[in-house]
Amino acid sequence: MKESKTRIKVCGITRLQDAVCAERLGVDAIGFVFVAASKRAISFEAAADISAKLPPYMVRVGLFLNAEREAVLAAQAAIPSLMPQFHGTESAEFCDSFNRPYVKALGVGQSLPTEEALSAFQHAQGFLFDSHAPGELGGTGHAFDWQRLAEGAPGRLILAGGLNPDNVASAINQVRPYAVDVSSGVEQDKGVKDPAKLEAFVHAVDAADRSLS
Repeated sequence: MKESKTRIKVCGITRLQDAVCAERLGVDAIGFVFVAASKRAISFEAAADISAKLPPYMVRVGLFLNAEREAVLAAQAAIPSLMPQFHGTESAEFCDSFNRPYVKALGVGQSLPTEEALSAFQHAQGFLFDSHAPGELGGTGHAFDWQRLAEGAPGRLILAGGLNPDNVASAINQVRPYAVDVSSGVEQDKGVKDPAKLEAFVHAVDAADRSLS
């Protein structure tokens, strides 16, 4: 039995209309990719403009990949409520140094990190498990063997990697995550969301939660 609803984050937001669509569907968080090499990259200024037009209780998340400290601070200055999500090889000391809650993303490699290793990230509000290689950015559209997490993943679990409207219910049934994170699975093109796919994804998550309650 699942005790609470599965939270939903839609990542790779580059357009206001996509963020508004997500909010209207009841999505809990949106993600801005602050990695220049990504095809979903957005500037701090453009992300701040989108953020300013959204209601206050939607979480804004900023994705960083081995960024300089000054870049993270600049993003936080542009969007004061921003929650960082660190995707690279950032140390716990670096992540904790901003004195605010964050998410640490972990590429699923040969083995899962131990509870002891994750406990070093003192201000982490959750750990995102994705299909990308360790220290790289997600958004690949590829899934991994979710059963590995179902067998005992440490920390508050956020599941990403290849999720879409057709498979998210199965993922929730197997893993029972705190949240799911989707990007390419609800897109028309890189950084352009498909409203119909996004609605179908939200409905699939809701249906999975109902079946487990």
